[in-house]
Amino acid sequence: RERKMKTLTALVLCALVAVCLSTGDSDQSVSVPDSQSVEDVFVKRDLASTFVKRLKRNAGAAPAATRNANGNTLSLQQLESLREVCEVNLACEHMAETAGIVAAYTAYYGPIPY
Repeated sequence: RERKMKTLTALVLCALVAVCLSTGDSDQSVSVPDSQSVEDVFVKRDLASTFVKRLKRNAGAAPAATRNANGNTLSLQQLESLREVCEVNLACEHMAETAGIVAAYTAYYGPIPY
């Protein structure tokens, strides 16, 4: 019987601690900012259209975009090397996202060395 009382006392103390911690000062509690609204979740139609057009354009132009000035197809390792060089320059990186890595590298660094 004494063992049951110790267990019950321990449970009551744990419950009391849990209640105290959960009902603490409301200024210290973490809350989600109310600044977001339902409109923030959706993308405007013209912005979505521009994004989809860019994806379609890049998907269709991928074979031509992976050729250097001599018409040789670049390997994935060579393209990755160009991306690494281009990502140091923010303008080059932005152009690579919109016009392709070959066009961006050529515009900012000259002819492709391979």
